[in-house]
Amino acid sequence: MPELQRYDVALVGGGIMSATLGVLLKLADPKLKIVMYERLEEVAAESSDAWNNAGTGHAALCELNYMPDSKDGSLPDPAKAISINEQFQVSRQFWAYCVELGILDAPETFIRTVPHMTFVRGAKDVDYLRRRFEVLKEQPLFAGMKFSDDPADIARWIPLMMTDRTKEQVAATWIEQGTDVDYGAMTRQMVTWLTKNGMELYTSTEVKNLYQYRDGSWQIWLGSTGDDFIAADKVFVGSGGYSLKLLQKSGIPEIQGYGTFPVSGHFLRTDNPELVKQHSAKVYSQAAVGAPPMSVPHLDTRIVDGKPSLLFGPFAGINPKFLKRGSVLDLPLSVRPKNLLPYISVALKNFDLLRYLIKEVTKSKKAKFEMLREFVPSAQASDWTYYEAGQRAQIIKPEGRLGSLQFGTEVISSADGSIAGLLGASPGASVSVDVMMNVFERFYGEAPKELLVAVPPERSGLNQHPSKAKAALRRSANILKLKA
Repeated sequence: MPELQRYDVALVGGGIMSATLGVLLKLADPKLKIVMYERLEEVAAESSDAWNNAGTGHAALCELNYMPDSKDGSLPDPAKAISINEQFQVSRQFWAYCVELGILDAPETFIRTVPHMTFVRGAKDVDYLRRRFEVLKEQPLFAGMKFSDDPADIARWIPLMMTDRTKEQVAATWIEQGTDVDYGAMTRQMVTWLTKNGMELYTSTEVKNLYQYRDGSWQIWLGSTGDDFIAADKVFVGSGGYSLKLLQKSGIPEIQGYGTFPVSGHFLRTDNPELVKQHSAKVYSQAAVGAPPMSVPHLDTRIVDGKPSLLFGPFAGINPKFLKRGSVLDLPLSVRPKNLLPYISVALKNFDLLRYLIKEVTKSKKAKFEMLREFVPSAQASDWTYYEAGQRAQIIKPEGRLGSLQFGTEVISSADGSIAGLLGASPGASVSVDVMMNVFERFYGEAPKELLVAVPPERSGLNQHPSKAKAALRRSANILKLKA
């Protein structure tokens, strides 16, 4: 039997997470021998693809689920919103550094300024949005946010949404520093740099199984032939919903009890230039009762390959696949004795969510278009097309013998720091740098000085220092050609 090809690090999955970790690893130690495996024909073809996500640079500027209303009508707690924003600032600073080094191409190829807005209707939500604004306007990282409940003011921000709107109580916040990000383009640029700097890339290659040697390193079976194995000291599993499957196969005890709740997403899109020029913002609203946070309706400006479009959705549904190009057997084959009760308990505790998703699946395209007309009263069906976006795999986390449904992202790693994987979806790509620094530290401990020039040594707490926050926003904005 031929000697195994050995690597320092194996990256499973060719999306933004693996690409980001690969760049961090190469910046820390250019001599590392790294390999990346992607099961599809090209990298960034699943959730990182521009049309498989909404391209929002999630900084909690407009997303209400990061700062839910208080139960007693007091000022809502901004802690989570601030934390998400701080993580996004880490990403922005890292991307700026990558532009300076030539790792990423010209900023306009992957990121642009697009104002972020929140739009609500009805007295209750208008009151909540006003209180939310009162809190956030005092936070350094949210500087420049504006609020209005005057339809004439709002019409100047989003004329398309206010045209032909009947008289009703509305309110909106607007902040210019929002962004539209093409994570697919960013991933491809990072992978190109990595391959030029020694990383081996194999597409159309699926990792089928993993086995840990006694010395802590890993044998990886690629499934092509019986002898198609490699060995790696460290393994990162960044393959979306498939991460659960591979971490289960690794046998690490840390994954026991975890499950995945897959949710599909569809959008309406228009490229009509007459409509596109009337809307320049990402506008988020309240989720429907029972809807998961990732189903918050929003009307977005998207700029992909230099061409602007408008995107509305998402329309969520149940789909047992863990990836858009996955298998209908993904969900049933992920059930294990240790996660059976967590799966059942989550289904019982989230019956309203299941009922909502079933209702969404059975809703006609005409009914979904009527949801768009709540945002754009003058919308005409002939201007919009319907398409399937990426699959989102939410975390089912064990809690004792039962489980809970989580809507964030979580790194699962072995006690010896030899393997790690990422579960979950939103905020996902927006906080990829902070999350992958977490993985790096689990692999190698404290980050070396070579990384601290690329990533801020203090990745949290920026909002507590107004001058530092302002300087960080301005510096990354200047390099990335954004409006601070």
